[in-house]
Amino acid sequence: MRTYIGRQQAISAEDFAELALGTPLELWLGVEGESDEERAAREDAARDILADTPNLPDDLIRIAAQVIEENPNLFDVIPLTRPTRRRTAGKGVAA
Repeated sequence: MRTYIGRQQAISAEDFAELALGTPLELWLGVEGESDEERAAREDAARDILADTPNLPDDLIRIAAQVIEENPNLFDVIPLTRPTRRRTAGKGVAA
């Protein structure tokens, strides 16, 4: 099944987030290994976007709350237990 938001196809969770934000996630989260200059430019761009759309943080919180409300099983986490190691030292060793 294909999912489209507007005219854009969303293939991954990152695509959904980017389409919901209207900006790439990297703008807000940064990228590994970015220089100080790249970081400053990214943060300036983010500040400009927030200045132009002051309701963006509230809209994102509203979207997140709606997703959580509609999908409560997102937080059904089952801890996986590690199997215990069997100690084999001493087996088959003559004293």
